[in-house]
Amino acid sequence: MFKVKIYISLKKGVADPEGITIKDALYSLNYKEVEEVRMGKYIQLKIEGVDKDGVKEKVNQMCQKLLVNPLIEEYSYQIEELK
Repeated sequence: MFKVKIYISLKKGVADPEGITIKDALYSLNYKEVEEVRMGKYIQLKIEGVDKDGVKEKVNQMCQKLLVNPLIEEYSYQIEELK
């Protein structure tokens, strides 16, 4: 069994209106030192797998087919073996 943490973020240069709204709200709360906010997604999965390489392949397939919009988003992930 493996625990997978997937981090999805907008590619650099893609407008992030939600991030701008959060930055503006933080600024209005007097957190003026915040220079930039970029919103993203975090997905956690538990996956049955024979080996870590097989899990990596499955995670990449899931991201490319469903979880990530490759035109505007990029992703990274961490895999942890559960005992």
